[in-house]
Amino acid sequence: MLKRDLLELCLLSLMFQGDQYGYELLRRLHDVFPDVQESAIYAILRQLCREGATERYQGETSGGPARKYYRLTQAGQDRRDALLKAWREVRDAVAALGIQ
Repeated sequence: MLKRDLLELCLLSLMFQGDQYGYELLRRLHDVFPDVQESAIYAILRQLCREGATERYQGETSGGPARKYYRLTQAGQDRRDALLKAWREVRDAVAALGIQ
């Protein structure tokens, strides 16, 4: 599992918890992966939307610019499940080699 797949899994898992707005997703991922560029995360979000794994919509404004929210679709849940299965297989294989 490559880092891009891992980032995608993290994004889908965050949205699995509920609708999220773009900056919040970025901030939460950046806390865990500080070396990942903002543009890379937004590129993955755009790709997920194009593929139908997520939907983007405008949230209500409260004095500032409208926030772009992302929600997981059924296709996104299926993608998350597949990536989670692949992640667990890689994790178990690495652990079987004694690498923790």
